[in-house]
Amino acid sequence: MGKLSISVIVSLWVIPISLLVNHIVPHPYMDEIFHIPQAQEYCKGNFRSWDPMITTPPGLYYLSLAHVASLFPGMWCTKAVSLFSEVCSPAILRSVNGVLTVICSLLVYEIVTWLKPGSDKRKTTLQAVVISLYPLHWFFAFLYYTDVASLTLVLAMYLACLKRRYQLSAVLGAITILIRQTNVVWMLFVACSGIIDFTLLPKRKEKVQPDDQDASVREYDALADKKGTPVNSNLRKHKMDKPSNVVKTPVSDSVDSTSVNTSGLLDEAQVILLRMWNLKLEVLFSFGPFLVVFLAFVVFVFWNGSIVLGAKEAHTASLHFAQIMYFALVSALAMAPFYFSFKQFSMLSKSLWKNIPLNLFQVVLVSIAGLLSVHYFSIAHPYLLADNRHYTFYIWRRVIQYHWLMKYVLIPLYAYSWLSIIHDLGKCRQKIWVLVFLLACAGVLVPAPLIEFRYYTIPFYFLILHSQINDYRSWLLMGVMYAAVNIFTMWMFLFRPFHWSHEPGTQRFIW
Repeated sequence: MGKLSISVIVSLWVIPISLLVNHIVPHPYMDEIFHIPQAQEYCKGNFRSWDPMITTPPGLYYLSLAHVASLFPGMWCTKAVSLFSEVCSPAILRSVNGVLTVICSLLVYEIVTWLKPGSDKRKTTLQAVVISLYPLHWFFAFLYYTDVASLTLVLAMYLACLKRRYQLSAVLGAITILIRQTNVVWMLFVACSGIIDFTLLPKRKEKVQPDDQDASVREYDALADKKGTPVNSNLRKHKMDKPSNVVKTPVSDSVDSTSVNTSGLLDEAQVILLRMWNLKLEVLFSFGPFLVVFLAFVVFVFWNGSIVLGAKEAHTASLHFAQIMYFALVSALAMAPFYFSFKQFSMLSKSLWKNIPLNLFQVVLVSIAGLLSVHYFSIAHPYLLADNRHYTFYIWRRVIQYHWLMKYVLIPLYAYSWLSIIHDLGKCRQKIWVLVFLLACAGVLVPAPLIEFRYYTIPFYFLILHSQINDYRSWLLMGVMYAAVNIFTMWMFLFRPFHWSHEPGTQRFIW
């Protein structure tokens, strides 16, 4: 079990389903009617051509050119094509995402292995396969959209940052922005995550299994003593008081749940700022490239007059705070065997019971935020109301708009979902990391006026990669659930087409 197994398993569904999709839907569909002709213009060498309806940068098209270039010699030798541009058929362009899907599954495996070094290889393989089945990622592996490429490059950027290869991570961040502009937020999130690990944690030593916890304390203190920076007393105390019967695992770039719970947000922020100052040259050298990429992006936005390239009137920024509520519920439902289990509910209740005044305040705060979000900042975009090809059209009409009270009835579910997410992430990451994650989610989702579940894919992947789902049963149930959703959505897409009376052509259901 491992990377080879994952590659084979993922390929076993990518290849046959891609062939089936290209056989039944050979022509561009939905957003492909913009992306595929644009990529084909690039294949002809016409790099000055640009469709004004395309909102994203041309990063996907450049990746496609590299993919096509790798196929052209073999196809030319076999007389399948005579010109480079002939390779750029819809099927070949769609296959870019098929290849990226396999690569993405391997990145997931690498990240899980890095975050949970003591995990069994078989369980890690299962997790990578299940995560690769996530419906919003899985479906678009067979169409020529930017989602799969965007996710793959973001995960590659994050993995490079976890391994403290910051310059490479910044370069990958620039590429992710060339695929989708909003990835600038995830580049900043990854940079902040890297700074947190760089300043709070000792450099990871692989293949080392310390026999006594004092070694970890000495290593942790040495990092601060070298620059004269005081060590967070709560974190240090936990290291000294840790019982001797703890499971011994390699030193990793994560903080265990006890240290996270015994240190405050302000304590962590203070330590980070002090160490950033004392390690300012190292921090500048390591994370300066991220700043350069970000400043270049800011210059582009000022030059372009907007964050989007085309169709600016339909993609104006908004204050759509309800979007982050939808994200929390959709993500929790996607991990329902864990988040909506009695065990998780019991653990969350016990955690809230430990410090009733503070936690009650948090519950009330989240509930009020949910109420204000759905009442004042719930947006029904014209695309959402008019396009019945998307599942969100039916969810909006038959769930949220079923009754005027319905959007308020869902508030407890939003609150429970967010509290569960925060509690789950708090077991393995620092409080300040969780806060930065929440801000990144808001930065990506709140300005988006259109409800699109595929916008939730990248934050969902960060969430599930750090989730504390450790039992096989939950992962197997999630795998079965994802497979069932994928079968249903692909069956609807391929075999339940319909027609509009006001417009010619075949229409299909899509996320």
